[in-house]
Amino acid sequence: MAGKRLLRGLVLRVVYPFFMFLGLLFKSKKEAFQALIIKWNNKLVMAERPSAKRILLLLPHCIQINECDIRLTHNIMLCRRCGRCEIRDLIEIGDKYGISLFIATGGTLARRIVKDVRPEAIVAVACERDLSSGIVDTYPLPVIGIPNERPFGPCFNTRVDLGLVKEAIEFLSYKT
Repeated sequence: MAGKRLLRGLVLRVVYPFFMFLGLLFKSKKEAFQALIIKWNNKLVMAERPSAKRILLLLPHCIQINECDIRLTHNIMLCRRCGRCEIRDLIEIGDKYGISLFIATGGTLARRIVKDVRPEAIVAVACERDLSSGIVDTYPLPVIGIPNERPFGPCFNTRVDLGLVKEAIEFLSYKT
């Protein structure tokens, strides 16, 4: 397991910065490089087969529908659960699996949440840019990154595949 974690560290600490340098040269490929890092990280985390009791589900603020008059960045439980966005379903998933659930407005708040919650593992939903940098920032914690879907463009009424969220939580959940 330590060897697999070291390999993940090599990817995140050496390959990621190299890819971001290439992204400066080939701007049209930067998101593809970030997606590749997320994919490799997820495969390496799965190869490590971590087992966690304290899992954090970290979500981007843009997953909340923009027309909602309640901003959930400080307390996701204030959600009215109207069903117009996936927050209601994500809260139900969090309740079902007994995990911490937070919305972050950016990397600084996300890092503070991780520091305060002190999870053993993280399931993170965000765009490729935020996911890849967040995965690097939280190493050696096992993080499974799930890129959000952006049918209306970036940072606006994004979505996530709820099945992938459940699979990631189940994979990371403590196994006896």
